[in-house]
Order: sequence, then C-alpha cells, then structure tokens
Amino acid sequence: HVQLVESGGGAVQAGGSLRLSCAASGGTLSRYCMAWFRQAPGKEREGVAVIQTGGGRLSYADSVKGRFTISQDNAKNALNLEMNSLKPEDTAMYYCAADLSWRALAGVCRLVDQPEYKYWGQGTQVTVS
Repeated sequence: HVQLVESGGGAVQAGGSLRLSCAASGGTLSRYCMAWFRQAPGKEREGVAVIQTGGGRLSYADSVKGRFTISQDNAKNALNLEMNSLKPEDTAMYYCAADLSWRALAGVCRLVDQPEYKYWGQGTQVTVS
C-alpha cells in the first residue's frame, strides 16, 4: 500500500521559488504515473505536472510550462516539483498522487485522468503574495 507525504510548501513573494517533495513509502517508484495536483480555495483541483517514473515521459499544465519542473529522486524514492517565477495565481494546496495501473506501464500518464490516481498525499500549502 503506497503512502505519500508532501513537504516543502510555504509562503513566498511573487517571482520567488519553492521546491516541493513527495516521499513515497510502501513501494518503489519504479513504474508509476506520479503527478502533482493543486486546489485553490473555491476552485476545482487541477493537474500541474505528471511523470512516468522509470520511463521519463512527462507533461505539464500550460499554466506552469517553463516555470515548474517535475522530477524523480530515485535515491530518496521521492517525487519533486521545482517551482520558479511563482505567481499569486499559483497559490493553492498542492497534492502528490500516484497511479499504479496499466497506464504507467503503457506510458499513458495524463493529468486529465485525475480519478485514476488512487493514492494521494495530505497536501502542502503554497502561498504566493
């Protein structure tokens, strides 16, 4: 049973940077779809970035392309999200999620498949002012 724990959130001024981490336990991130989602107050949860662990395929939401970088840390069995040039509209609770299904093996890791991500962390707050 995979457990995910996010860390690294905080408050930062616009233009600043933060690095989020998601530590995984109960399984190695060998071939999963691992993604970051976020939810701002009063808004639906939206996908930010996704990576096929072990395969390297990744994609980003248009709103964060060129500013955010998702990566896998094999040594720490963790998922990272490097966030640069932060904007106030990036303010949200950020969640790490995992899809261990056939989609990961097939390399079909997509943010639109949010309901298929069965494992979620508790979230970490990012506030940009």
